[in-house]
Amino acid sequence: MSVLVYTENWEGKFKKLSFELLSYASEIAAQSGDQVVALSIGKVGENELNLLGNYGASKVLAVGYDGELDNQVYTSIIAQAVEKEDATIVIMSDNFTGKALAPRVSAKLKAGLVTGAVAVPASFDPFVVKKKAFTGKTFVHVKVNTAKKVISLIGNSVEIKETANAISIEKFGATLPEAKTSVKEVNRLTGRILLTDAEIIVSGGRGMKSADNWAPLEEFAEILGAATACSRPVSDEGWRPHHEHVGQTGKIVAPNLYFALGISGAIQHIAGVSGSKILVAVNKDKDAPVFEVADYGIVGDVQKVLPQFITAAKELKANS
Repeated sequence: MSVLVYTENWEGKFKKLSFELLSYASEIAAQSGDQVVALSIGKVGENELNLLGNYGASKVLAVGYDGELDNQVYTSIIAQAVEKEDATIVIMSDNFTGKALAPRVSAKLKAGLVTGAVAVPASFDPFVVKKKAFTGKTFVHVKVNTAKKVISLIGNSVEIKETANAISIEKFGATLPEAKTSVKEVNRLTGRILLTDAEIIVSGGRGMKSADNWAPLEEFAEILGAATACSRPVSDEGWRPHHEHVGQTGKIVAPNLYFALGISGAIQHIAGVSGSKILVAVNKDKDAPVFEVADYGIVGDVQKVLPQFITAAKELKANS
């Protein structure tokens, strides 16, 4: 039997989240005695596939499907891989892709589903997994009774661990159903740090006051090597592009460090960033909800605090 991990790649390169998933699967396999099998979909070179062995995979199933993400096609591929490898546990990321695929895979396999997992199963008999609930405000332990299980893992929940692992790569000729979607145009973001991969994120809200005030935030992010983001009202106003919107209705992120600058902390926004290890908030309203979840908070005008952040970051970088 095996633990199957769906590993995502970006233009032929695996994302950090894939290494997290494999590290998570390795911890499960160490207790269950199963092997870790990575499933790769898309055009990925052999050298890149071999990297998966460094994080616990003993086998890679490589599917050369080069079409755009179609949920029905990907669900079918994953289900076929589960059957081939006699997998009892399927692991994927709790991002947009995982949120679309996990329920479909669960239904197709008649498998129990745990979304938003944050830890290795507390026990295997019964099978119990810790996950976030109520938009990240609390944790619950979910018992899964089915023979097969599907788990989606929140980013940054586990430590990435490298291992010296022998790996075999097998081309998997899955039967592909007819795609139900047609992609007319694809515009990919290049030259920027992806929000889902960022270790540090600098995010602005309506406290930035206008689109013209974003230059200092971008400068601060550049000094830190961080990605830039925004709250939904900012993207709705057109101050920033929609791909920077983080929150329950935007991208779900889990960086090591998240700066919420001029963000009040609506529950929808907090739900999308609750996986952040450290959250630093700046808001002139001392009663802003964001301070209830922030690890560090500064009550002040972001327009005055941000230049001080920039000066401190430059000094830190110069002395490092």
